Amino acid sequence: MVAEEMRVFGAADYAVFACVLLVSSAIGVYHALTGGKQKTTKEFLMADRNMSPIPVAVSLVASFISAITFLGTPAENYIHGCMFWLYGFAYIGAGFFTSRCFLPIFFRLDVTSAFEYLELRFNKVMRICGMLTFFLQMIIYMGIVIYAPALALSAVTGLHLWGSVIAIGLVCTFYTTIGGMKAVLWTDVFQVTIMMSGFLALIIAGSIRAGGMGEVWSIAEKGGRIDFFNFDPDPSVRHTFWSVVIGGTFTWSAVYCVNQAQVQRYLTCGKEPVAQFALLLAVIGMVVVVSLACLAGLVMYANYVNCDPLTLEYVQSSDQLIPYFLMDLFHTSPGLPGLLVSAVFSAALSTVSSGLNSLAAVTGEDIVKTIWPDMDELKYTKVTKCLAAAYGILCIGMAFVASFLGDVLQAALSIFGMIGGPLLGLFSLGIFFPWANSKGALFGLICGLALSFWIGIGAQVYKPFVPTPGLNADGCTDLNDTMMTTEDMMTSQTMMMTSSVAPTVEERPAIAALYTVSYAWYSAIAWLTVIITGLIGSFATGYTKPSEVDPRLICPVVDAMYCCLPEKWKAPLRCGVKKLHPDDDAKEGVKVVNAENGLEFKAESEVNPNTQDMQPPYPTEKEYNTKL
Repeated sequence: MVAEEMRVFGAADYAVFACVLLVSSAIGVYHALTGGKQKTTKEFLMADRNMSPIPVAVSLVASFISAITFLGTPAENYIHGCMFWLYGFAYIGAGFFTSRCFLPIFFRLDVTSAFEYLELRFNKVMRICGMLTFFLQMIIYMGIVIYAPALALSAVTGLHLWGSVIAIGLVCTFYTTIGGMKAVLWTDVFQVTIMMSGFLALIIAGSIRAGGMGEVWSIAEKGGRIDFFNFDPDPSVRHTFWSVVIGGTFTWSAVYCVNQAQVQRYLTCGKEPVAQFALLLAVIGMVVVVSLACLAGLVMYANYVNCDPLTLEYVQSSDQLIPYFLMDLFHTSPGLPGLLVSAVFSAALSTVSSGLNSLAAVTGEDIVKTIWPDMDELKYTKVTKCLAAAYGILCIGMAFVASFLGDVLQAALSIFGMIGGPLLGLFSLGIFFPWANSKGALFGLICGLALSFWIGIGAQVYKPFVPTPGLNADGCTDLNDTMMTTEDMMTSQTMMMTSSVAPTVEERPAIAALYTVSYAWYSAIAWLTVIITGLIGSFATGYTKPSEVDPRLICPVVDAMYCCLPEKWKAPLRCGVKKLHPDDDAKEGVKVVNAENGLEFKAESEVNPNTQDMQPPYPTEKEYNTKL
């Protein structure tokens, strides 16, 4: 089944592929020429804060479930089994914590950059540290996202790998830079539609060829791919119920609770209830998408159960399995391969565009505005557009680094854990622990990043052994275009046997045992490290008194999780933090107090220069930064 024509696009495929690119670009051009024509940062970065929940929900799904999902998740289920399906529970947990604990604070403070919170809670140093951590995470991650679909395209079309990387990066940078957040949101809607149609086409056609969904499930079960009940507590086991559900909740909370790309989307809704509804729809969408991706992997396994393309070296890596499968299914249907490869391409565009917009927002709010607080709005908007374009070029370069990271799905989730975990811990330290101070927060962040990078990089150097149910190529003795010789069969059998043999103990240093911990636990380990070391550092340097912390900056767990308890029970469980009253909202003119230095902050846009009777007089953001 490896006819050379399977690897070549026809004219119809290229036409469909070009149309998908043109539609994405046209959406960007449309939003550049309509409305306010992207002349203000409120429109360019925040879509005027009046978006409806449906496009926001679809964009939330698209931002981090994209080409990685399209390529990596089916391959994961094909090779290792469907434990990954349990990440659906992790999405639900992450959505719940985001809605109850983090969203209310960001809306209460009316921020543009999530890292403004860190300055209000701690100081400007922590705001900059959080921002730099986010930069590191997103630039590396977007390099993976650009590289993954380019790899897929090169595998099935013969296009040059790095030519594809450049094409993806430039198209995405173009419509993000000219169309702003509205273009990003609406192209996400279009691109997710393409991606979902791709999954459905693969599942329907593949299951028909395998003999129906019942036969698919039966074959997968016999092959050891159906396993939802592995409750092994060993943290070195790659996927268990505990690592996927609990560890996955921390991993995806780092994405949906504090990642600027997601926070920025919530804030485009303008109102907290609308954003919470959008998040609910997004969680449902995420569960649906991961279910389709996992099902596609099982269908692919049923089709290749006795003729594995990896063993026969028809593909060079697991990330090329889905492109190979779609070309195998549809190479005789002109235009359809182009549509399905466009699904992979579109998935990458949706993720990178959201990342570029969020990086531009953070750089503008946390750096440019700090250095030049009096910059006029028109000039500031042009600066943010240039920043978006510059980050697009940078991410194209980072794709080269991504080519050395191996499996794109595990690499992406490892990045979330290694960098997103400490960032989640930093925000959690401020939001849930009123005793934390800036020195403890800085110490905790450094310890969390150091440990997570130590484990993550160590796992790349000394890759842990991962047993698999096994792959089979015994049924490939009669191929369409080439016959396997006896020598070929012996080679394939040798590959299968050697791939299941673990390295000997003598080949690995003793410290390598630390690197065997599952990547699914990276985020949880980093979060716990930041919390413990951050509290130790805070108490060692003079902890903050809870009564002095502004309640707008804290989310007492008792109020978020047990809102129906009587007040007399909840009061002592707030640990001395004052009760937050419903009318205590920064947008309504109430100052936010930084407990560590007693400074009062009010966003400059909220100050009415014509008001003469404000008592006490609230400093502007510029005055606040000067005091710091």
